[in-house]
Amino acid sequence: MARIVVVGASLTDMNLRLARLPRPGETLLGGTFFNAPGGKGANQAVAASRAGGQVTFLTAFGDDDIGRSIRAHDEAEGIDLRYAKTVSGASTGVALILVGDDGENLIGVAMGANGLLTSEYIQQLPDEVFTPGGVLLVSLEVPIDVSEAAIRRGHAGGMVVVVNPAPADSRLVERGLMPLIDVLTPNESEAAELTGGDASDPRELAERVRGLGTKSVVLTLGGQGCLVVNKAGATPIPARRVEVVDTVGAGDAFNAALAVALAEGRSLVEAATWASSAAAIAVTKPGAQGALPTRAQIDSLAQQLT
Repeated sequence: MARIVVVGASLTDMNLRLARLPRPGETLLGGTFFNAPGGKGANQAVAASRAGGQVTFLTAFGDDDIGRSIRAHDEAEGIDLRYAKTVSGASTGVALILVGDDGENLIGVAMGANGLLTSEYIQQLPDEVFTPGGVLLVSLEVPIDVSEAAIRRGHAGGMVVVVNPAPADSRLVERGLMPLIDVLTPNESEAAELTGGDASDPRELAERVRGLGTKSVVLTLGGQGCLVVNKAGATPIPARRVEVVDTVGAGDAFNAALAVALAEGRSLVEAATWASSAAAIAVTKPGAQGALPTRAQIDSLAQQLT
């Protein structure tokens, strides 16, 4: 089975939908509320597990009821949490999301235990976590020192290092991490932020990102698909044509499926093509984790398009 180590944040999304957003100082009654597990790391861990990966998730929870609930949820998804950290005295990360019927939203995030992770957490993990044959998938909602330590250990351990630079952070470049990354998966705005350029020409933008030192770039282009750029050249991969309901989980579904396919030994173009089917399925349903597809669903759509 494909072995994936995911490094990232775990949150609970507390969603409140109202007729409109309240004005400052206003209490607005009515609306509907629901809780959902979230955080890019957690979404990618769940997506990779559903896509057929054997997933180890490196993250942090608070020692609270929310943390215990999310742990139980992740374990039910088949995710290995042996090395996840519980931070005594800290809350589990929470995002408070207010959404108006017109689609406008306000979001506040308390990173909680995620923000208290340190590089020592990664450095103290046993060598068995970072071994050849696996893929390390890192996003940047945790402190950059944590991401850096994971990238360095994954590279030193012979793993395929995939970094989803969300949110974009120029310290990937400043700290000399780009040459340690096998595949960088920015969207256009993240790529522009990393390079200080604009997003007018996707191929030029992806080439500029690759020029920062990473071996390969998969530039995600939303409804236009993605562009794979490596030493072999540039390969555009069109998006799958589906009815779009909600794009919130698409990026996490794509990155997770890409990691699984690479861990199975597929080429980068083959992996990105398969991952595009995962992203396409994710946008046909509302929400993030509830929309993440299973292996059978991804394979079914991929086979229809071959």
